Amino acid sequence: MSRKKEKAQFIVEALEKLYPETPIPLDHKDPYTLLIAVLLSAQCTDARVNTVTPTLFQLADNPFDMALQPVAHIQGIIRPCGLSPKKAAAISALSKILVEKYNGAVPQNYEDLEALPGVGHKTASVVMSQAFGFAAFPVDTHIHRLLTRWGLTSGKNVEQTERDAKKYFAEETWNKLHLQIIFYGREFSPARSPKLEIDFITRQIGTSKAIKEMS
Repeated sequence: MSRKKEKAQFIVEALEKLYPETPIPLDHKDPYTLLIAVLLSAQCTDARVNTVTPTLFQLADNPFDMALQPVAHIQGIIRPCGLSPKKAAAISALSKILVEKYNGAVPQNYEDLEALPGVGHKTASVVMSQAFGFAAFPVDTHIHRLLTRWGLTSGKNVEQTERDAKKYFAEETWNKLHLQIIFYGREFSPARSPKLEIDFITRQIGTSKAIKEMS
């Protein structure tokens, strides 16, 4: 077994003990509301999104109703999430497309999802994984940072990180593991002022560079 495969096995076992349950951090009730919540989470915390979506979904929790809302009205509600002009326009436009092209349903494939306004590969991966149960490994900043610290990816870009994650972790772990890594990053290994004494995974298997920077 390669050193990286050994690291991957250690990570899976450690995170399974820490986080045997992985509730989806974004409040939603169906694929559409999850799609909107994930879109809103770009450069915004899940906690803040969850404070905004109740008001938004009270206004419109399906593409038929959302497509009828003025963009300015949507923008006013989602402003705390940041990038509100762009996100509001995307929510309005993608809702109209879902109504006109998919009879209100969220498509269950990457090509159609990523063709929707405001929906990139990471957002599509979350929806495919968490709404539809397809094996996917969405990479956010926590995962990109941690897999770099742990020496499982070069850290050049999130696309490479996703490829490396899929190479070293078994497919059946992806949907749960990506959430476990996010939870670990938030609790034990934040981007700002990380502490090696509490980040036991980095302390055990991290790169010499990461350990030096955190010491």
